Amino acid sequence: MNDLSMWFEQQHHGLHTFRSLQQKLSDLRSRAPEHSALCQLLSNLVSPYIEVYDEAPLPAADAARAHRRLAELLASIDLAAPAEQQLADFNRIARCDLVN
Repeated sequence: MNDLSMWFEQQHHGLHTFRSLQQKLSDLRSRAPEHSALCQLLSNLVSPYIEVYDEAPLPAADAARAHRRLAELLASIDLAAPAEQQLADFNRIARCDLVN
């Protein structure tokens, strides 16, 4: 997850980055099935954002805000944490909204 977090932080704030992230999450889900739930949650988080701005103008401030929120979220995930912390991370991801 650290590699994914570092990759995302270095990317442009545009929709292409979010689409690429979804593909990377799909690939990770295939390679590391033990992280399927996390990958699916993250993909579900990104999907509405992509749908809202697909073929629509993406305001720079909205793009920067969404990118920052997701970068912070990715950086905060600790796959080596105890189960209780991982569950708290999953719940935090499930409550996050990149659109609003």
